[in-house]
Amino acid sequence: MSMNRDPQESEPLPDLPQHIIEDPTALSEEDRRVAELLSHSIDVPALVSAVEAQEPADAADTLESLGESEAAEVLGRMDIELAAEALAEMLRPLGQGVLEDLIEEDLAAAAGLLEAMAPDDATDFLRELESQTTEELFVLMSAPSAALLRELLGYQEESAGGMMTTDFLSIREQMTVAEATDAIRRSVADSATQFAFVTNWKGHLRGIISLRRLLLAGPEELIGAICNRELNAIAPSLDREAVALEFEKYDFLVLPVVDANERLLGVVEVDDVIEIIRAQSTEDAQRMVGAGAEEAVFSNTLDKLKGRFPWLFVNLITSSIAAIIVFQFDGLIAEIAILAVLMPVIANQAGNAGQQSLAVTLRGIVLDQLGSRGTVPIVLREGLVGLVNGLVGGIIIGGVITLIGIISGSPHWQLGLIAGISMTVSLGIGTVAGSALPIVTRRLGADPATASTIFLTMITDSMSFLVFLGLAALLQNWLVS
Repeated sequence: MSMNRDPQESEPLPDLPQHIIEDPTALSEEDRRVAELLSHSIDVPALVSAVEAQEPADAADTLESLGESEAAEVLGRMDIELAAEALAEMLRPLGQGVLEDLIEEDLAAAAGLLEAMAPDDATDFLRELESQTTEELFVLMSAPSAALLRELLGYQEESAGGMMTTDFLSIREQMTVAEATDAIRRSVADSATQFAFVTNWKGHLRGIISLRRLLLAGPEELIGAICNRELNAIAPSLDREAVALEFEKYDFLVLPVVDANERLLGVVEVDDVIEIIRAQSTEDAQRMVGAGAEEAVFSNTLDKLKGRFPWLFVNLITSSIAAIIVFQFDGLIAEIAILAVLMPVIANQAGNAGQQSLAVTLRGIVLDQLGSRGTVPIVLREGLVGLVNGLVGGIIIGGVITLIGIISGSPHWQLGLIAGISMTVSLGIGTVAGSALPIVTRRLGADPATASTIFLTMITDSMSFLVFLGLAALLQNWLVS
């Protein structure tokens, strides 16, 4: 089946809107009150009351506008459930800083805040803390909450187990509809969950049923008889990118996570996957320029240096290859100085063409589009595109050089021809490298986004210099005649 929902239902019932959004930039009454409070000296009790009246996402925006100590003070005075929701909505680096500030001021309040939070969100915060601090927080939590969070921390962060939540509806297949309805009412009276997972008495997953289907069924019908038993499940070890692909490919709203014995461990919901996709896209963009994948605008200076310098050092080493190639032609450049003017033009074009191919290929890898058609045709097609673009660019630059020579009274059509040929070949090499590098690095087990860009720059610079200066050296007598 294509979605984890009851085949007898149509679309899931939407939540009724609390208000109709006509202008997303317009402030609500609660937001205006908060803005008014922030425009003066901060009255903490009044601000706490105003923030509690906001939606969690808006409350998070308010807390982000405060200093860490002020935000921690406001959180510490808020209703624990509302504070937990607001903290979970904050930008993670800022929220982490606020939580750590609260831990220093009131460890018990921080423990209560994490305990009130959704388990998957609490786990994300705990992963960033020192192990000693985490243990101190666990001591202040209830035994069941501490045990649950310990279990979730045992899963790899980049896996389905690391992103799943244990906050889900579960009912037994032996229950009647009336018994299941009562159980759901007692457990999560205000939950927005649209599905309940059906298990046997051992906790093994047996099916799924929508709350809509449950409401339409007769009170004496058995859950096992009306639930949908055809559902997909994932292992806790599955990589989070693979999880995101499953959601995207089959339009899932929720996926259960089960162990080898099909025991239900937790669920991954679509909103968590959206966050993963958004985070992955920004991480890939940062990796492509050699910045740390986890670096944010608000990261401290040391973290920024740790994330960036290693790749700058690698780039320093690889760029020396291009410098060595240029050094081999220093006499030629001294004799025909205009070569130095044209070298960066050709290298820049080759680099840009390679980056275009790299971006397209990386997108294909992320969307899992490469497997069915093979990689060789993709590389060849990109190479052809590069050659054609290089030919067009070569004709343009060759024509411009010849025209400048005619105007200046010293025709350089030979140099224009060499520049045109060099650009054609260099762009072909650049696009082939741009498409092949991420494929090769992926097969070698490296991260395509991280490794490809730096080595692509090395290849395009080195090869464009070698082709251009090599041709000029071969035809040196022709150029100076």
